[in-house]
Amino acid sequence: MRWTERQRAMLREMGIPPFWPVEEPAAQAPSPVAAAAAAVVSTTMASSPEPAGPRRIATVVDEAILQATRESLPATAGASRPPPRATTSPSPANSAGAKPIEVTLGPRPAGIETMDWPALREAVAGCQACGLCQSRTQPVFGVGNEHAQWMLVGEAPGEQEDKQGRPFVGRAGQLLDRMLAAVDLTRAEDEASRQVFIANVLKCRPPANRNPQPQEVAQCEPYLLRQVALVQPKVIVAMGRFAVQSLLKSTEAIGRLRGRVHDLAGVPLIVTYHPAYLLRNPADKALAWEDLCLAREVMRRQA
Repeated sequence: MRWTERQRAMLREMGIPPFWPVEEPAAQAPSPVAAAAAAVVSTTMASSPEPAGPRRIATVVDEAILQATRESLPATAGASRPPPRATTSPSPANSAGAKPIEVTLGPRPAGIETMDWPALREAVAGCQACGLCQSRTQPVFGVGNEHAQWMLVGEAPGEQEDKQGRPFVGRAGQLLDRMLAAVDLTRAEDEASRQVFIANVLKCRPPANRNPQPQEVAQCEPYLLRQVALVQPKVIVAMGRFAVQSLLKSTEAIGRLRGRVHDLAGVPLIVTYHPAYLLRNPADKALAWEDLCLAREVMRRQA
């Protein structure tokens, strides 16, 4: 989406922070699914009696994309379309007629729920509970203040995270740093009140950056929950679909879950989009800013 100068002025008046893009990529021709979804959104919003606020638009977009995707699937003559598969899709490297990736599960270290920080780090470093340990360069444990008031939870390490052993590096990490700075937070060394702790649902990178598989998330989940228990944050920000699904045990779209305060074992949890998604969809940065403002308001209520 390309913004006019008048729209930019309106955004500045609304308080949209510096992480809003100054330069935007050249427009690309929409895919058939995107074009079909846009048509559904236009028709639905024109005939809807509800106000066209961000939450309503996000819900309509989610439903339109789902409908357009279904309609784009080829139908077999004389048969209905097959139902969605329960298993996750194979990675791109295995998609050309190859068998889906087999997830080998092993035992997790015992007593995770009572580990301190050194023991937990050691357990993650030596974990062989799933097959991701065979392809990783190193696990990505997490960074930040171990007693931070804010805790951010991402999805899974990417290529650069796997190489450096740190979450959110590269362009997505740079955007996250600007988002944090907009609400006076940082992951760098600073006053404890301004620092955050950042962790991922998965500690190891899935091959070819494929989506995490449910079994992998289940095996890694105790590590994340123990990190939450050790940090004892005052607010958690879940960034991206897999972080949200893991922490809230919900399959609802982010567009339906954001904009309200959820609860994780007594800790307020805010849902928002992953920075990598925002790089692909810069118009939704305004929604992410609303989510950060909501998290900041939750913090102020607890002060």
